Amino acid sequence: MQRLFCSILAALALGPSLARAAVLSFTGSLSIQVAGVFPVPGIQLPPIVVPGSGMANAAAESAHLQTLTVPASAFSAAQVVLAITDPMANPVRGIQATVHNAEGRFSGATLGGVMPLAGVTKVCLFKACSAATANISIPFSEVVGAGGTIHVQPPTTTRGTTVVGAPWTAGVAAVGTITQMGFAHGPGSGTSSTAQASGAARLVSPIFVSTSIAVYATAPSFALLDLHFAPEPSSLLLSGGGAAVLLALGTARYRRRRATASAASAGQAPPGSGQGSWPPLAP
Repeated sequence: MQRLFCSILAALALGPSLARAAVLSFTGSLSIQVAGVFPVPGIQLPPIVVPGSGMANAAAESAHLQTLTVPASAFSAAQVVLAITDPMANPVRGIQATVHNAEGRFSGATLGGVMPLAGVTKVCLFKACSAATANISIPFSEVVGAGGTIHVQPPTTTRGTTVVGAPWTAGVAAVGTITQMGFAHGPGSGTSSTAQASGAARLVSPIFVSTSIAVYATAPSFALLDLHFAPEPSSLLLSGGGAAVLLALGTARYRRRRATASAASAGQAPPGSGQGSWPPLAP
């Protein structure tokens, strides 16, 4: 029993310093933010937000998240429409998006990596998206969230559009002078405990959009991936809580053995044996 206690205490002492793999359940959202001026400087369009959830594979050391894999299609939506009613945003009357993610793989001291997006966002002009007379099409085409350039021309879009994508980062992402900041932290905003329960991460992918319409010559945009982690119940045995469970089980086993030994020395039946005497009487 003493060995069991020593083993558990050693695991508690060494466990936080050991690298480990885990499966983390997550909830979160994928947001597409068209942050450019449309056409009044300072007017920022609200984001299209797609909720999602799933199971992520992670590797961590001392609860500091080192690598993270997000499964494909954890975030998926078709023809989500966001109406724009702010008169200062005219002629923009809405945003429509169809999007889903390919597998994401992130790593590094500042968490980052590639998670391509497929789909398209349309900025609807002059009328609501259901009756728009013009639009600006922003295709993702798996360059957004990964890197690369794509050009689209009419009739896919009202005017020619160029889209340049880039990988994701939990640091600072910039398109020109406009920036968005990511983060990765654990409970209480701890900087080295992201892989713990209630850890969170935001990764940002900058999207450079350019059109042949003068007032939309540059439309800085961003994709934002927000994740909130919780451990899968089966992985609790790898945590301090799991060690506490092992400790409790070991204590109960130790007490049962002591009770059995005491009963044997007194010639009584051990607890729970169902016998009237111990050792059993010969027939």
